Amino acid sequence: VQLVESGGGLVQPGGSLQLSCVASEFSWDLYAIGWFRQVPGKEREGVSCISSSGEITYYGDSVQGRSTISRDLAKNTVYLQMRNLGPEDTAVYYCAAERIYNSPYYCTLRDRGIDVWGKGTSVTVSS
Repeated sequence: VQLVESGGGLVQPGGSLQLSCVASEFSWDLYAIGWFRQVPGKEREGVSCISSSGEITYYGDSVQGRSTISRDLAKNTVYLQMRNLGPEDTAVYYCAAERIYNSPYYCTLRDRGIDVWGKGTSVTVSS
């Protein structure tokens, strides 16, 4: 499995963006996908995740209500849309995959079970 993120950049406060994560050598029914972010010197934070079935999604408290995770199986891509961005959203955003063995309705914002990480895409929110 390989994951490649894109869509980061400079965004003005209050703006929106969409991050993409393209998965290759990948089977959707075997992995849950998550988005995480990290600011230098701080712990990595779970932003959102989507189960292998695509039916379950979770969002971190800091982005709840202004983010949407989705996927396009035909394009092998998971998206993270974020709205009303603020400086606190500035971070490197990582796409991650966790191999699922038990339930297609599982995903988590914790990173300890992650099997594959992308290299990240940087988001800066600033005027």
